[in-house]
Amino acid sequence: MSIQNKKILFHTLGCKMNFAESSTIGKHLLEAGFQKAEPNEAPDICIINTCSVTEVADRKDRQAIKQLITKYPNAYIIVIGCYAQLKPEAIAKIEGVDLILGTQNKFDILDYMDDIEKKNNPQIVHTQRSGINKFSPSCTRGDRTRFWLKVQDGCDNFCSYCTVPIARGKSRNDSIVNTVAQAQYAVDMGAKEIVISGVNIGDFGKSTNETFYDLIVALDKIEGDYRYRISSIEPDLLSEEIIQTCAHSRHFVPHFHIPLQSGCDEVLALMKRHYDTALFASKIDSIKKAMPNAFIGVDVIVGTNGETEEYFNQTYQFIKRLGISQLHVFSYSERPNTQALKIGNKVTVQEKKRRSEILHQLSEEKRVSFYQSQIGNVAEVLWEERKEKHIMKGFTPNYICVERAYDEKLVNTLTQVKLGGFNADQSALTIASETNE
Repeated sequence: MSIQNKKILFHTLGCKMNFAESSTIGKHLLEAGFQKAEPNEAPDICIINTCSVTEVADRKDRQAIKQLITKYPNAYIIVIGCYAQLKPEAIAKIEGVDLILGTQNKFDILDYMDDIEKKNNPQIVHTQRSGINKFSPSCTRGDRTRFWLKVQDGCDNFCSYCTVPIARGKSRNDSIVNTVAQAQYAVDMGAKEIVISGVNIGDFGKSTNETFYDLIVALDKIEGDYRYRISSIEPDLLSEEIIQTCAHSRHFVPHFHIPLQSGCDEVLALMKRHYDTALFASKIDSIKKAMPNAFIGVDVIVGTNGETEEYFNQTYQFIKRLGISQLHVFSYSERPNTQALKIGNKVTVQEKKRRSEILHQLSEEKRVSFYQSQIGNVAEVLWEERKEKHIMKGFTPNYICVERAYDEKLVNTLTQVKLGGFNADQSALTIASETNE
């Protein structure tokens, strides 16, 4: 069978960057002559792009691999991504897997597809972290309204709980010139929103002698009717000049996602984070002074080794005082080869669940309060394609979810609206009036 007749199915797990990278790899394969398997069509090749941020993620990876092998027993099975980098031997024990590609090799997948025949023993192509030094750019359409621009990969921080530096390799990036060209491509393709993504985007420039600040200044110069959203940035790398540039930008929206992980300095030290709560609070204050209506999302981990009930209570009280808009709460999961394994005072599964529920409740209180503060404001909404019961949703620059009656003509368009009250379940705001129709 020729390449032109071979059908490919992608199954992607984990972060948005994984989905962006799957899209880029898929594009390269289609350009080479492969075809996308339709929903009811048996693929010749299954590519599983995996995540390994928690033990739950590992379990989902294994389930997905086994399910695809069972469903498509004649398909050539390729496993890529973070789980493939960290635990290739474990994947190789799954009967039916044919090829395992680590972080350095997944973008060269075509080099390993000359002989796509099922074998008894899977081929493992794996590079140690020290050898993971190639940056593979990615600018892909996530849906009809949003592009994902990968500007950086890898991490050099080695926080005590995290395997990402091992799975993704050292921090690296493309040049500003090449990155701006990728963004220009997205704008030329009709992008209305471009999400700036990476593993540790504030580290941009380490491998090219440039800075993330220089990058956003350059990106902001591209002409067009579109906007940028920064996916996530470490607090110690979020400089005042970045905040001020976003506040006065033509295209960057007032929306920040900042990892906190703990609101207790003792736990932050155990985690080997690069800041304390005082610095974090100062960043929130700076954002709110420059952009009073900014949406600020915050990551927090509960139940890390060493997090006593007193330390958790400190986290709760710290977050409660912060002028943030929403929490993303994660329960700690022990990962192999991390320093956190040496820390005592382990937290039970039941206690992790209790702490998670407390912070989820606080998060919802913060989100509802923030939404409430925006009612009556005029904002520009980017409408999405998804439709639920004749309702479509969109987002304001400061990440307020807005809903209205579905109108296909509005998909991937920006309209000015006056924000009304909450919908029935308080998940979104309604429209009081439309100001540009």
